[in-house]
Amino acid sequence: MLRRCSGSVLLTTVPALVAAIAAVTLSVVNVAAVTVAATAATAATPATAATELGAGAPQEEYEPVPMPPGFKVVVSEFEGPVFADEHGHTLYDWPTHQLRNGPAGELKGKPNCDDTHYTKTAGLMSPYPPGLLLPEPEKRPTCAELWPPVLAPDGAKEIGAWSIVQRKDGRSQWAYEGFALYTSALDTQEGDVNGGTKRKTHGDSPADREPVAPPPLLPPQFAIAEQTTGRLLVTRQGASVYALADERPGKLVCDANCTRDWSPVLAPALSRPQGAFTVFERLPGIRQWAFRGEPLYTRISEERTHSLEGSDVPGWHNVYTQKAPPPPADFTVQDSPGGLVLADSRGRTVYIYHCGDDALDQLACDYPDAPQAYRFAVCGGGDPARCLKTFPYVLATPGVKSTSRVWSVLAIDPRTGHLAVPGQADALHVWAFRRRPVFTCSFDQKPGDLRADGWGEFNGYRNGFKAFWLRDDFTDNAG
Repeated sequence: MLRRCSGSVLLTTVPALVAAIAAVTLSVVNVAAVTVAATAATAATPATAATELGAGAPQEEYEPVPMPPGFKVVVSEFEGPVFADEHGHTLYDWPTHQLRNGPAGELKGKPNCDDTHYTKTAGLMSPYPPGLLLPEPEKRPTCAELWPPVLAPDGAKEIGAWSIVQRKDGRSQWAYEGFALYTSALDTQEGDVNGGTKRKTHGDSPADREPVAPPPLLPPQFAIAEQTTGRLLVTRQGASVYALADERPGKLVCDANCTRDWSPVLAPALSRPQGAFTVFERLPGIRQWAFRGEPLYTRISEERTHSLEGSDVPGWHNVYTQKAPPPPADFTVQDSPGGLVLADSRGRTVYIYHCGDDALDQLACDYPDAPQAYRFAVCGGGDPARCLKTFPYVLATPGVKSTSRVWSVLAIDPRTGHLAVPGQADALHVWAFRRRPVFTCSFDQKPGDLRADGWGEFNGYRNGFKAFWLRDDFTDNAG
């Protein structure tokens, strides 16, 4: 299924995978994206100190859990606390996902990411049948090359939720809550989480890997919703939690009239402070939760879960356990018909490219070292030069720096879409989010235009482009 900028949809089935994607594109488009070390049989300590997230930036705390020797917890910039190996490499699992024509991923206790060299599609995503040759099959890595298994040494002991499972080759592998653990070849530094995300994915998305994390340090009434803007505090029912500027326990501003619109988040009689969560007496016998010194509320009129609409009311703001790092100075934020989107310096909407191939091991194809044939097919009918016009990269202004590792500048070969060789004269220096370049679309004519949101296969979730949503008031594109 391929969606063009104007929104029309066509279906096609042809003998070769890339030819199929390109053929559809050509037929519909005529165009001019705190580290805490663990010790044996001991628990992690909640992380509170500032790290590379930025001096003084509040970070999410987590529950102390027992870990085997050599593992630790790292507070990442975007995903919050995650487990890591002794080198700081984030740990991932691959739980089973139900795709259109069958499941992909792993069951508990049964790792299957191995050294098998897949060269053909599995047929898990219609309309393409199984048996189509994948792009650059001779260069395609194995699952275990991109996702090295976290092996357990001889004599390793299970502890807590950590167990040991057996791989098909007889080696022992660590597992957490039953799922086998891996690191990602895309992560190069401690705190990188480039291999996958805990954010909710669409049903037509690939069977993605997910970073593994300790439980957040939250009272039972609360939960965390992963959003583009950060880790949003919500109730267990999904209602967004808000705070009022300048209000503190003992200095309440939200009076009886205010509580007609804003409901205090009340604490049960037996509730006790937990990390940054405290309890205070709002009225005699009425106890209320506060987080980092701010009394907490929900908005009575809100019907959508994980909403940001209450922050439009003067003085009120959503509460985050950890905010996402801000984008570099080359970017702006623009109003769109559906909410807020990230845009370049001229106000053009920024798009992220999504891609996962259809082999049994479901490898990603959305980063520069992966085959670019998928992207070239949907943005230019297989023509790299046409792609540069249709979905141009967001170029980095010389001298503009990123304040985080979530955003970086990559040197890209404009002819191949791969990383440029050192010193390449015609290399494009482009902005990347989590090591994936970002793009604009030539069809967008004014700030806030979204003509390429969902452009590609399966509305952009499988092989295509999605707008970089910061806030979506109608669907869940930002969450």
